[in-house]
Amino acid sequence: MEIHAPVKPRLTLPLASRWHIGLLAASLLATLLHFALGWLEFPAVAGDMPLLAVIILGGIPLVIQIGGKLVKGSIGADFLGAIELVAAALLDQYLAAILIIIMLSGGQALEAYAMRRASSVLRALSDRMPSTAHRKNGDKVEAIALSDIAIGDEIVIFPHETAPVDGVVLEGQGSMDESYLTGEPYRVSKAPGAAVLSGAINGEAVLTVRAQKLAHDSRYAQIMEVMQEAEQQRPQLRRLGDQLGGAFAVFALMVSVIVWLVTGDALRFLSVLVIATPCPLIIAIPVTIIGAISMAARLGIIIKDPTVLERLPTCRTAIFDKTGTLTYGRPELTEILPADGFSGEDILKSAASLECYSKHPLASAIMQAAEKAGLALIKAQSVSEKPGQGLTGTVGAHEIRVTHRRKLLQTSPELASILPPTAAGLECIIMMDGHYAATFRFRDAPRADGKSFIGHLAPSHQFSKIMLVSGDRESEVTYLAELLGIKDTLSSQSPGQKVAIVREETAKAPTLFMGDGINDAPALACATVGIAFGQHSSVTAEAAGVVIMENSLAKVDELLHISIRLRHIALQSAIGGMALSLIGMGFAAAGYITPVQAALFQELIDVLAITNALRLSLGRSVDTDMNR
Repeated sequence: MEIHAPVKPRLTLPLASRWHIGLLAASLLATLLHFALGWLEFPAVAGDMPLLAVIILGGIPLVIQIGGKLVKGSIGADFLGAIELVAAALLDQYLAAILIIIMLSGGQALEAYAMRRASSVLRALSDRMPSTAHRKNGDKVEAIALSDIAIGDEIVIFPHETAPVDGVVLEGQGSMDESYLTGEPYRVSKAPGAAVLSGAINGEAVLTVRAQKLAHDSRYAQIMEVMQEAEQQRPQLRRLGDQLGGAFAVFALMVSVIVWLVTGDALRFLSVLVIATPCPLIIAIPVTIIGAISMAARLGIIIKDPTVLERLPTCRTAIFDKTGTLTYGRPELTEILPADGFSGEDILKSAASLECYSKHPLASAIMQAAEKAGLALIKAQSVSEKPGQGLTGTVGAHEIRVTHRRKLLQTSPELASILPPTAAGLECIIMMDGHYAATFRFRDAPRADGKSFIGHLAPSHQFSKIMLVSGDRESEVTYLAELLGIKDTLSSQSPGQKVAIVREETAKAPTLFMGDGINDAPALACATVGIAFGQHSSVTAEAAGVVIMENSLAKVDELLHISIRLRHIALQSAIGGMALSLIGMGFAAAGYITPVQAALFQELIDVLAITNALRLSLGRSVDTDMNR
């Protein structure tokens, strides 16, 4: 079997970013040496030598790098910087050239630093992951590297250890804390047959788990990939900054050439160019974007695709899934209908004994009902829960199966005559030893903030259409829609039908689709913006651009406001920076500013623009409509 690299993601800086940081450090050191040699009264040539070394060794590769973009047809905000650098070197303005290098490389270094800060939340998760695991080898247990774990290995997880891979329990009875991702504040019981997620923290018992995935394919490792992919995306707002920078660079170049032709002063030409460098576009917009990602992460909102930050304010149609999105996903057991010859209390006891190993939304309702009735649970064996097949296991001497009506009638249509009629709400069917035993009926309460959230979408965020699209029965969907004030509803929709609906609506106007991510991945991918609530689903399993770790509509409102603040702050920094550059260009054209002064003035503009951009990343909370 092929052995893969260790799972722990290395959130290191790209090679290009490390090179820019090195160039920035070399430029600053050369500038200090230049002034130190001048202060020690060395000849001017000696003081220029450190500057020349950095210009040759660092400046030339920098110009070549920017020139490569130009050859590919990409004229960005750094195009003007390359021209300035060449002009400054040719005019023997070495200090100005070094300051230009500091501007260009410093922007890249600052962006890399901001990116690292944005990754801090998930990097903290990465630091929790163990570097070794304990593999069972006969009667012995050996410590091995995570990269040595193979599918099928028996991994022993000691008390309070972190699960290194996804797997299934073979031996042991205990519980695990999975709140690092699911957002569920309680511990999940584990018994033979129960699933284990990598990154979950074990409780007091020793568990033996069969590895079902390689370490680098497990859920915990995939969380890291989410942020790494997000870091590599270039939102349209950032691309717009490059386009504006390119246009501004061409304008500044034309102005500086005209000044040179009119005055005949090459230094004025250089001064105008230097002070016109649109560094706020190079730096401020990326810093603002990364600040938004960082703030969202602190609030439990994982932005997988940064482009959603720009697309979100344009959405005009909101489409909601039902269970776990507009409801709590924590239904209550309201009625037990036992079959002839079966006791409702006995069936509840058996079902609850099995459901304590499940994470299905109905499982907690059954367990709460059993606890309320004071029933003592029985240890279950051979627990299995395959997607779409229901939950099965052995409780006492009986084989118990918890399934749903439609799936049951596909395999046993003869039971249709003895099942009770359908009613509003949710239900599950209990089978004991292959015989119909009972029907459990549930109600899933709507979220307390659901009506206020939906009501504020039109006046506060300009949504013109709100839809509820669900796979549940019409009676339940209509009941919820009336409570929340939603007029457009579609019920009994399959995942494929949801995709068709989302595509049709997206063709009319930008759409925001919100679902729990379990069966909604195709619809999430088709919407303009897809938001998944990550309580019950893998972060990378769904195709959403955003995963909200806490099932709360207030978090969606926070995200909406983060995207609005992002646009406002980015435009403030970019437009304000360019306005100050235009003022400086006027003074430079009149001969009041030298190339070195122009570079220093441009650095001051950068500081102001970046300080404004950092307002978003330094924020700790978001003032939303629902908090007012």
